[in-house]
Amino acid sequence: MVDTLQTLFVALATFAIVVAFHEYGHFWMARRAGVKVLRFSIGFGRPLFCWQGKDDTEYVIAAIPLGGYVRMADERDGEIAEVDLPRAHNRQPVSKRIAIAAAGPIANFLLAILVLWGLFLRGEVGIVPEIDTVAPNSLAEVAGLQTGQEIIAIDGRETPTVAAVNFALLERLGDSGTLTLAARYPGSGVVAESETRISQWLKGDEEPDPLGALGVTIRMPPVLPVVGGLTEDGAAAQAGFLEGDLIISADGEAIPLWMDWVTYVRARPAQAITVELEREGTRQNLSVTPAAAVSDGERIGAVGMSVALPVIPDAQQRRFDRGPVEALVASVTRTSDLVVFTFKSIVRMLQGLISPSNLSGPITIAKVAASTAEAGWVAWFGFLALLSVSLGALNLLPIPVLDGGHLVFYGFEAILGKPLPDRIQMAGYQVGLVLVLSIMVFALYNDFSKF
Repeated sequence: MVDTLQTLFVALATFAIVVAFHEYGHFWMARRAGVKVLRFSIGFGRPLFCWQGKDDTEYVIAAIPLGGYVRMADERDGEIAEVDLPRAHNRQPVSKRIAIAAAGPIANFLLAILVLWGLFLRGEVGIVPEIDTVAPNSLAEVAGLQTGQEIIAIDGRETPTVAAVNFALLERLGDSGTLTLAARYPGSGVVAESETRISQWLKGDEEPDPLGALGVTIRMPPVLPVVGGLTEDGAAAQAGFLEGDLIISADGEAIPLWMDWVTYVRARPAQAITVELEREGTRQNLSVTPAAAVSDGERIGAVGMSVALPVIPDAQQRRFDRGPVEALVASVTRTSDLVVFTFKSIVRMLQGLISPSNLSGPITIAKVAASTAEAGWVAWFGFLALLSVSLGALNLLPIPVLDGGHLVFYGFEAILGKPLPDRIQMAGYQVGLVLVLSIMVFALYNDFSKF
């Protein structure tokens, strides 16, 4: 119960921050443009809290925290007092209406830049992408990559960390053509550049693993079967496991690595397992019966346990310390990369090159928000920036009812010198509403199919 409430609280806080910045962008620009704002709402549905500001705007926190809106005075929505007619949204020049519509997504991008700037000022740490193994007949082997080399660039993009390698490879999801790789041995100035061909790479994969598809593993400390966390009322907690326990064997079978334990448990739903463990230097036995669960249509066992991640040696880490200006440049660059990646992914999803199962809804976002918060505030702020970029980019899609749809209509108005006919705009809004609702339903379906 406590875990559920914590997940809900973190998710609501994360949503609220991102939505509030988005809507404040619209609000701020509308006020600067001289438009009268009637209501500023975070959330939809029944108001939970509301108050009247000195600026004559009603501020609302509503019951459904999955969005928000700024309601402006507009003659199309009803009668307006004659004194307020010059401040009506529909009477503003198209340039001001374009600015108001674009301000929401821009606010999300500015939030991401601000958050990333703070993280980069603090110092960024990543894992050195040194190759541990190369799979036979893989793309990596064809390209000539070898154990012990460090991947320093992909398609001309520098890859100083494993995260950078993954991002560069994810940009090629569903793509065809030449994948260019550059690698070298640590301490060597000789760079080996090579190419390999890809064709609709990882097309349709529901959980793409770019490094695995490339055919390499990264040198990392072994992940031992040490208990790092327990789910409240889970099978492991009820059996008496404690954080810090080192699992030695299961039913007499040695468990040297964490994944060996995961595989053993998943294969035994509702079957008792005798576990030998080491706790504070003393060995003892416990019996645990994994709960039966369903994942991807398969019945598996689960005990409600997470791993204690190993400490990564300094030699396998790379730290980046930046000054204020350098951190700002890096945050702008990272944000623009994420925006471009988001649009590319949407296009490839529409082309059928990326599985639509990667589209996530509020349940998955809530889970990720909670897990990043548990991992620490740095991880949570990183997720906040990513979510803000995603919300801003998605709102720029040219779908009526979204900001991008408004910008399309205003663009036609600027070109033609007059607004599109009301019937065309209304038809567009109806189609847009159906599209947005369909996407939301599909995202929720993906959420429920994962849990």
